[in-house]
Amino acid sequence: MTEPEHIPLAIAGVSHHTANVTALESFRFAGEAEFLEAAYGRFGGVLLLQTCNRVEVIVEGDVEELRSFLTGLGRTEFFVHEGRGALRHLFALASGIDSMIVGEDQIIGQLKKALSDAQEAHTSSSFLETCINKAVHVGVEVRQRTLINRGSVSVGSAAVLLAEAEIGSLAGKHILVIGSGEMGLLVAQALAAKNLTAMYVANRTYGRAVILANKIGGKAVKLSELYHYITLSDVVISCTSAPHPVIHRKDLAHAMKDRCWPVEGHPRPLILIDIAQPRDVEEGAETIDGVHLFTIDNLRSINEQTMSTRKAEADRAHEFVDAELGLFLRHQNRRSADDALASLHTWAESVRVRERDRAITRLSPADKKTVDIVDDLSRVLAKKLLTDLTFSIRASAEEGDLASVDALVKAITKGDRIGTGTISPKKD
Repeated sequence: MTEPEHIPLAIAGVSHHTANVTALESFRFAGEAEFLEAAYGRFGGVLLLQTCNRVEVIVEGDVEELRSFLTGLGRTEFFVHEGRGALRHLFALASGIDSMIVGEDQIIGQLKKALSDAQEAHTSSSFLETCINKAVHVGVEVRQRTLINRGSVSVGSAAVLLAEAEIGSLAGKHILVIGSGEMGLLVAQALAAKNLTAMYVANRTYGRAVILANKIGGKAVKLSELYHYITLSDVVISCTSAPHPVIHRKDLAHAMKDRCWPVEGHPRPLILIDIAQPRDVEEGAETIDGVHLFTIDNLRSINEQTMSTRKAEADRAHEFVDAELGLFLRHQNRRSADDALASLHTWAESVRVRERDRAITRLSPADKKTVDIVDDLSRVLAKKLLTDLTFSIRASAEEGDLASVDALVKAITKGDRIGTGTISPKKD
């Protein structure tokens, strides 16, 4: 299929592929609504996708304009995709192929939320909605047609595997989960089968902590009691959506003193896993005696361990993405011919009506039956004459050959000549 002349889609951002936690944090936009409003003035539509391991700006517009916009906001290191490449990236993203934990399901909901937020802020567009909805459809289909999401397929479950790798079996351990959102639920569900002695759930809103704790048979705790339960726990997994740290270095150091062995004077080791973005744990906490701090950067090894079982499924997913991309582009290309066809049929209708009226005038006086017959005849003739041309125009558009579409329409409506690679106007 020939490439279409222009696909007005551009994507720019950073992800786990090239950026660590610090770089991701630096690239994030704290005020999402304000960012969307500022960007919308320069693009036909804009979405902002921010997760724990990626920040991506998706616009209907020009990639150079997007590059300039982000540079003006102080972002200098980021990838860009445009046109067909941007569409393919979007489909692969929704399919879980591009995720740090390949095959994870959360990206589907995250894309839907990014679209919903843009719609609420009135910064979306019909084209972006079409692209996102198609990407979500592709993502769902990939998971139904392949086994790409089997095994450990979420950041939350990967965090639990990381804890097991560091501490051995979690059976009999005390675990504290901070955060009761989607990620907190995923972590808690992964922990529920580990035969723990106790699982604590803390959240800024105590009622939400209670709801999650009841789901997984844990104990809800108030955020004001956080450090007491840190003292009791073997593993702490933090995944809130707070814009600032919830575990502070000074308070954590004090809590670790209460974990000291009576004889050795050193605290019992604490596995602290921070999978929030921005980070939940204050910088410098890793220097505290007994604290073993891990972030989402450390989850890459978990994906490498589990990816081997999903590699063949990922390859199948790539093939499906490519096939769906071709179908989508063909459909979009065909739609691009609508304006040309509308122009053609408007021209044909004006010719038909003019010649019909001339014929009726020549038949004057003509009764209603005669007028109706002439009208029907002219209408059928016009339709028949345009049928093959309409098919040719749509076929050319599907292949991305919009130059031929334009040439065909102008040849009919304006008398332009179609040459070998050039179109020249008819001479009088």
